[in-house]
Amino acid sequence: MELLRHIKHLSKRLFFFSLIALLFIGCARMGNPDGGWFDETSPEVISASPKDKALNVNTNKIRILFNEYIKVENANENVVVSPPQMEMPEIKEGGKQIIINLKDTLKPNVTYTIDFSDAITDNNEGNPLGNFTYSFSTGDVIDTLEVSGYVLEAENLEPIKGIMVGLYDNHEDSVFHTSPMLRVSRTDSKGHFVIKGVAPGNYRIFALHDADDNYIYSQRSEKIAFNHDSISPSCKPDIRQDTVWTDTLHIKDIHRIGYTHFYPDDIVLRAFTPVITDRYFLKVERTSPDHFTFFFTYGSDYLPVIKGLNFDEWDAFVVSPSEKKDTITYWLRDTTLVNQDTLRMEVQYLMTDSLGELVDKIDTLEVLAKESYAKRQKQLHKEYQEWEKEQEKAKKKGEPYDSIMPVKPLNITNNLQSQLDPDKNILFTSPTPLVEVDTSKIHLYAKHDTLWFKSRFLFRQLNTLEYELVGEWRPTIEYSLEIDSAAFIDIYGKASKAMKNGFGVRSEDVYSTLLITVQGMKGKNIVVQLLSSSDGVYKEAKTDNGYAEFFYVKPGEYYMRMFVDDNNNGKWDTGDFDLDLQPEAVYYYPGMLQCRAKWDLSETWNPTAKELYRQKPEKIMKQKPDKAKTVKKRNAERAKNLGIEYNL
Repeated sequence: MELLRHIKHLSKRLFFFSLIALLFIGCARMGNPDGGWFDETSPEVISASPKDKALNVNTNKIRILFNEYIKVENANENVVVSPPQMEMPEIKEGGKQIIINLKDTLKPNVTYTIDFSDAITDNNEGNPLGNFTYSFSTGDVIDTLEVSGYVLEAENLEPIKGIMVGLYDNHEDSVFHTSPMLRVSRTDSKGHFVIKGVAPGNYRIFALHDADDNYIYSQRSEKIAFNHDSISPSCKPDIRQDTVWTDTLHIKDIHRIGYTHFYPDDIVLRAFTPVITDRYFLKVERTSPDHFTFFFTYGSDYLPVIKGLNFDEWDAFVVSPSEKKDTITYWLRDTTLVNQDTLRMEVQYLMTDSLGELVDKIDTLEVLAKESYAKRQKQLHKEYQEWEKEQEKAKKKGEPYDSIMPVKPLNITNNLQSQLDPDKNILFTSPTPLVEVDTSKIHLYAKHDTLWFKSRFLFRQLNTLEYELVGEWRPTIEYSLEIDSAAFIDIYGKASKAMKNGFGVRSEDVYSTLLITVQGMKGKNIVVQLLSSSDGVYKEAKTDNGYAEFFYVKPGEYYMRMFVDDNNNGKWDTGDFDLDLQPEAVYYYPGMLQCRAKWDLSETWNPTAKELYRQKPEKIMKQKPDKAKTVKKRNAERAKNLGIEYNL
């Protein structure tokens, strides 16, 4: 009996401890080290003071209350107040509320909108509220129309992120220079904008990279866009389809949802930076002792006039202006001047005055060499000592040696490789200006069967330092370029050494040919450009008949764009608002072109068939869209890991 009582007692204790263990396990599961189920709900607005869309508001302070703790990401960049505020509004988040303090005086009978875009998220999981806009009116009516569209770089159709877009109801051109925009928005990473709270009427629309935050085009360096045509906002009821997915592959249902469709919703603004024609002297550099360079903001056919103050400037320079003549390099002919650390000079040049007119300006400059003469001599002495040691070693070993250090030859380089494209030529580059090119010392030979014959060529100068050899290149033929010593002599008397390069010309079988028919462009001067995967120009063809041909195209993936060359200068030109000049039109072929060896590819392209903002292939787009903020569906994954069925 006592034994039975003892067994029952043990059984109760065992049951008690088992129950405790089960409860502990259950509690451990409920607590879960990963924090339990995730919050998958977006914040909701509970109330606002004044109420959203309230009328006759006369307070500058707005308080918006939410159902959970929230945060506002980068308020200064993401939140846009319209009409634009001259003094930056104060936007504070705290717990479950946002407090906005508008510092500007409220305007009478105006609709105000505070567009938060997707900047509001909950504090823990980052679930976005979505495109939230708060609005109120200081009058009896609140305006609710919207206009939307895209802002693209005029030159390459890249979406522009963060540029201001605004409306004017005043149609005078001068208003862009004199008055702040009426209503504004800012583009997202796709270049897309929506201007809200617009009243019925006719408007002109502009885009502006506002450098000084005054909502006015006040600096020529600011990127802008403008349209000649006015827009009239409107709206109508519409239907859109909302797809409900069972999973990533299967559609559960398609709902038809009614909404208000605002127009226009497809505005395209082509933004550009005007050429800054104001001319100012920027700086002078003497990175190498044998030359110095003047830098200006804009070019001029009237080059600077130099008067030497500690040297004789007569025939002292070889002058090398850049193509735009905004950078001018002066090569010193005399080695005495090269060895002079400081050149003092009086420089007369044209600059823009306060009235925008070019006037003469005289500056006194001291141009210092980056490395002093003493330092250069020390380096030359070190090189001589190293050379002398090498000769001593050779002498002791009984090997040939020199007693006089040879003068370094003029180092002429070229771009030759073992194989040359049939449509390319040979480029020569000199480190210093040349005074003599003896073409009788340049020999080009072509091998026919087993015999070598002289081949004709043209040798021409491209600029101060570059030359080009043009030949009649024939595929599969071997060539030998042989240049005698002293064929090139520079302004310091240095002579080039002998050179010999053997090369071949690639067979036509390794290339593709691309033939493009551009619709709707006959009679217009257009330049069609074949692009690499990095959006760089690989080849280009100029035409006025709508047909562009590309020969000797290496196999690979290519893209294509074209621009309408209005002034027929062979290059894309930007616009100018003050001259009422739009930038030259640019279009992108909306797909990829696959070129194969021994293959002719023909394509027909209508540049206006697709909207501009849809044309540029995403693969070569540098401005990638930001990842959309969405509610994180992490509970389904957690349920899967726990072996629990989870219904979305």
